[in-house]
Amino acid sequence: MANQAHLDKMQLRQNYRNLWHTDLMRTIQVDPPYCCLSFWCGPCVSYLLRKRALYNDMRRYVCCAGYMPCSGRCGESKCPEFCLATEVFCCFGNSVASTRFLLQDEFNIQTTQCDNCIIGFMFCLSQIACIFSIVAMIVGSDELSEASQLLSCLADMVYCTVCACMQTQHKIEMDKRDGKFGPQVMAVPPVQQMSRIDQQVPPTVGYAPQAPYGQPYGYPPPAAGYPPPAYPPSDYPPPGYPPAGYPK
Repeated sequence: MANQAHLDKMQLRQNYRNLWHTDLMRTIQVDPPYCCLSFWCGPCVSYLLRKRALYNDMRRYVCCAGYMPCSGRCGESKCPEFCLATEVFCCFGNSVASTRFLLQDEFNIQTTQCDNCIIGFMFCLSQIACIFSIVAMIVGSDELSEASQLLSCLADMVYCTVCACMQTQHKIEMDKRDGKFGPQVMAVPPVQQMSRIDQQVPPTVGYAPQAPYGQPYGYPPPAAGYPPPAYPPSDYPPPGYPPAGYPK
């Protein structure tokens, strides 16, 4: 049942309407220093991004953001900081993907076809490198073993590069959420909206509040401390009106 719920959530994520503020191809151009930091210090950046995605409230933390079978069973409520540190160092790839899913589900963000191709290429290259390593071990050929090592090194470089771009993409999206690209700041969602499986889609996070009933947009509310003006005014009609001789 849990696996089916995750599959349904992934299919539902394909119908999201919003887009990332920047795609994976442009992250290096938009924020080169952070992309380099994500490349060389990936686990540390993943820790900071997950904590920021939770609005710096570690009481919301669940292992792998609730996407893995171990989520909620690792004592996160007792020591969330230690559990998050263990997650980002021991399961780095899952930590990056979990933060990505967390942001996508919260802000109704879809993954573009270009991003899907890049991520798919990363996984395919890693699988091919693994297959070559197994074949080289079985055959025992020095040339094939050397080729498998080069392919594994290439796969690791692609993996680290794509993860760095993904983390930079997450950082830019949270900069947008926190109002660094404009004056509007999104509100912190309630705790129940951080649940990944039973969350209502699309969420209401970040949407402007509705105007009170009967009050159109564009009209300012009455000044604080002053009652609304009476209608008709108490001094209506004015003195001398209607004029003398005017039929009533």
